[in-house]
Amino acid sequence: MPSIEMTSPCMECKNEESILTIRRRALCSNCFQRFVAYKVIRRIEHYKPTINNNPIPQILLPLSLGVSSSVLLHIIDSVTQVRRRKPNTNKAYDLHVLVVDPTSLSPSDRTYETNFLAAKTNFPSATTFTKIPFHSIFEYAPDMKQIMLEYAGPGFVDDASRSNEERLTAFRSTITSATSRKDLDSVLLTRLVVAYAKHIACEAILWGDSDSRLAAKTLAGAAKGRGASLTWQVSDGMSPWGVRFEFPLRDLSKPELLQYAGISELLEGVIIPEEPISDNILTKNLSIDDLMMRYVVTQGEKYRGVMANVSRTANKLEPAKGVDDQFCSLCGALTGNVKGNDAGLTVASQFGNSQGSFCYGCIRSRPEVIP
Repeated sequence: MPSIEMTSPCMECKNEESILTIRRRALCSNCFQRFVAYKVIRRIEHYKPTINNNPIPQILLPLSLGVSSSVLLHIIDSVTQVRRRKPNTNKAYDLHVLVVDPTSLSPSDRTYETNFLAAKTNFPSATTFTKIPFHSIFEYAPDMKQIMLEYAGPGFVDDASRSNEERLTAFRSTITSATSRKDLDSVLLTRLVVAYAKHIACEAILWGDSDSRLAAKTLAGAAKGRGASLTWQVSDGMSPWGVRFEFPLRDLSKPELLQYAGISELLEGVIIPEEPISDNILTKNLSIDDLMMRYVVTQGEKYRGVMANVSRTANKLEPAKGVDDQFCSLCGALTGNVKGNDAGLTVASQFGNSQGSFCYGCIRSRPEVIP
């Protein structure tokens, strides 16, 4: 029987028609998915099954219901399902999935319950699926109430008779700058995820950040004065809170993950569609994080290698260590002898008796401080 003539055969298997081109290689659907899965799994090989895998490691995956974290969950679920079908294969780890309700982060008329249920149904290998609101940070990290009071300063009055949701909303409303709001929300979200991970005794968190996202975080972190915290914000390793941070998608760009999501039927009902970047928004109205992400996305198409090197270089950084190190009570970064620019802004002058309790990056985002 004569073979079927193909217009553009897959450069990997040679048996299927290619459907996309990735890094100058035309690949079929199966080969492309294997390529992406390999990039992810090799990043978490140290959690593979062992003979004496006892106790089984507990791992947390924060799921934003966006493209990147959803693709990460899909890949891990697929690999887990394959392992389960093999005889005499030990369990590598227990995967816990955490969703912070998007409506509690940004008010919206729509509900994302169907997306959450779709993820729970389509990826059954996870040990637990949990959805919590943003304000549950007060439940899992009770010390955050006092930290926020110190951070907000004397101009903020906390009403203990109000609900946790109202108290958090009131605190966030004191931040007027777009950059400061985005920065503070990112810090609080990290603290919430870490607190939940420790609550269920997880030893590591698998963040769904692509190399595009990591490059943007690196550039934005340096611009916001958070360079000292990049050693765990974009790097694999131990965080200041005793939980490992892993970034399994660091070898894959956002466009590649979008391609993966486009050919995976299981992700159709899970991913919340992203709003396209509008060219009508004035640059001055964008936060530094959004501005850097826009820059990386647009320039990454032309200079992918350069953007990838940004996150790779940051991943080589090691945290500074000292005998008398003091750490920021809000974000966990080293405080050191923090000084501002020409104005001579210092921790002591801004916090009085709380000298050294916050780092320079957090000070810049305070309500009464103009960066």
